[in-house]
Amino acid sequence: MRFMIFVIDDNTALAGPDEMANIDAFNEMLEANGHWITAAGIHHGAQATVLDNRNDAGLVSAGSLYNEKEYYIGFWLINAADQDEALALAAEGSKACNRKVELRPYLR
Repeated sequence: MRFMIFVIDDNTALAGPDEMANIDAFNEMLEANGHWITAAGIHHGAQATVLDNRNDAGLVSAGSLYNEKEYYIGFWLINAADQDEALALAAEGSKACNRKVELRPYLR
């Protein structure tokens, strides 16, 4: 089964050297155990652009759709045998990046 682990942050500071080393080690563990699909960090919502081209509307807005205190700052896409394994991996990811995470299963 595939799962998305979203990394949640509440400030614009990037991960420090210790956090990056922990994230790298977590990524290596995911790869070594067949869980890795992909992962990436993403910019703060202030760098976002929202587009709505339904019915050829052509609407473009600077900034995130959500102007909340917390926001997604990265993600892991993983393979896991089941929800329990995914939850355990998400908990390890949270510890590695020193941030809250949100786990969601893929629809298909």
